[in-house]
Amino acid sequence: MTEVAWNPLSAAPAYPAERYAALASRIGTILKTNNDILLVQAEAVVALEAVATSLSRPGLSALNVITSPYGGWFGQWLRRGGANVADVVARPSLPIDAKAIAAALDADPRIAVLALVHAESASGILNPLPEIIALARARGIVTVVDAVASVGGHALDVSGSGIDIAVIGPQKALGGPAGVSALSVSPRAWELILRDGAPRDSILSLADLKTWVDGGRGALPGTPAPLEFFALEAALHRVEAEGIDRIVARHQRAASANRAGLLALGASLWVPDEQASNLVTTVSVPEGVEPASLIGLTASLGIELTAGVGTGSSHLIRLNHTGPRAAFQTVLANVVGYGLGLRRAGLPADIGAASEAVAKAYSD
Repeated sequence: MTEVAWNPLSAAPAYPAERYAALASRIGTILKTNNDILLVQAEAVVALEAVATSLSRPGLSALNVITSPYGGWFGQWLRRGGANVADVVARPSLPIDAKAIAAALDADPRIAVLALVHAESASGILNPLPEIIALARARGIVTVVDAVASVGGHALDVSGSGIDIAVIGPQKALGGPAGVSALSVSPRAWELILRDGAPRDSILSLADLKTWVDGGRGALPGTPAPLEFFALEAALHRVEAEGIDRIVARHQRAASANRAGLLALGASLWVPDEQASNLVTTVSVPEGVEPASLIGLTASLGIELTAGVGTGSSHLIRLNHTGPRAAFQTVLANVVGYGLGLRRAGLPADIGAASEAVAKAYSD
């Protein structure tokens, strides 16, 4: 009989209960808020569903912004709890127009919650968060922001901007694990969540996590996965060593260099700079070329280009410069790889000019 070696990862020690509070406080510093920070023992989509489940109830009116499948899901979760939900849907794979938000808010003074995604990795777009939050604050509306694909890549001042609930996942710009997430909750949001009997005894219950906060933020409910929390702690060490503002600046530079290289290459950028994500850059694939074939042409080079996700993205290709990829080597490889893919497809691409543009963006 073959003896099977015991993998040490299967016997990881429990994450020390006294360190959860420190994790939460460190995340609060990244988000620039003193609001309560909740730790969710699952990927960020579970945290988002928990927010919708905990807020929703009959009689609640919400405005839900849809710029990707995630926004669509959030609206479904709100409706499941009995909320009256009005969706404002952007044009396919494009940011929402703040004017459309203003019109929807003016049309229904009963709206108590507004939910939106800050940045979309699915399409590489950035929604006008400051303008939208300002519209909601002027009307006393509780705001929910999915910042999973923006934290660390874009400036995010939760308390300064007045965001009531911000949901993050550390796996993107922060370079952490995907199996744990976090959210901040303002006092105004707690009032709405706890009113009229919030859901209890559920992994989707924020009220249960409020008990954890009020009890001193010791051991989390349930059976936490220690590896995820050790990985989160390591990621936070790295984030703090670099500094969150420098991480944002690194992603901004990667995005600028990526876009400069693509323009020099002769590629067509999907959205202008002010509407673009700093984590992912999207290009419109030339007419007559299938994204899958272009991606396949570059795969042999070890370069990871991906297709857009969601409605209207069938003609988009994404170049990823997220987390550790927000660096000169990856940006240059992505741009050159895309150029080689275009050439292999029989299309012109000025790879020399593109390389010089990337190098100049990093040397300035």
